[in-house]
Amino acid sequence: MKLNLGCGYNRRDGWVNVDAAAECGPDQVVDLESFPWPWADSSVEEAQFVHSLEHMGGDPKAFLKLMTELYRVCAPGAKIHITVPHPRNDNFIGDPTHVRIITPQVLRLFDRKLNDEWKLSGASNTPLAHYLGVDFEITTATVVLEEPYGGQMKRGELTAEQANLLVRTQNNIASEWRIEMITRK
Repeated sequence: MKLNLGCGYNRRDGWVNVDAAAECGPDQVVDLESFPWPWADSSVEEAQFVHSLEHMGGDPKAFLKLMTELYRVCAPGAKIHITVPHPRNDNFIGDPTHVRIITPQVLRLFDRKLNDEWKLSGASNTPLAHYLGVDFEITTATVVLEEPYGGQMKRGELTAEQANLLVRTQNNIASEWRIEMITRK
């Protein structure tokens, strides 16, 4: 099964389109902040959140439970695609329904291998993979640059180091994060 979670009006053929709002015509009306989710353990081979995960989990306990449920329903090796607005972009800042910043840094807290490394080194990162019994590995994390920065990168006028500095220090340089993860079970 493939789940398009928080689909809104962006339905995908071949996927189970899921949203809390019946008005957008999902295949299943499900509030992803109500638990447990209606899918069986390890039944999902692929899941995606496209501009939806940042709308969920304003309460940290609800966000952690959401990640636990995602892990429960995903099969070993399941692929998870996450596209979210960059938190330093006006598209994130200007929407009052955006309640959760999602970045690779946040999602790495759910990686058991990294949690183990942090524990050994005495790092202060919160080992959420250990606390929750989950294990997600980020396979790719790509920041999408606004124009003119994206074009400048493609033409070699802006280095990756320069772009990273701009993204860390200024608003509206990056538009979104595109993050791919897999479940390790």
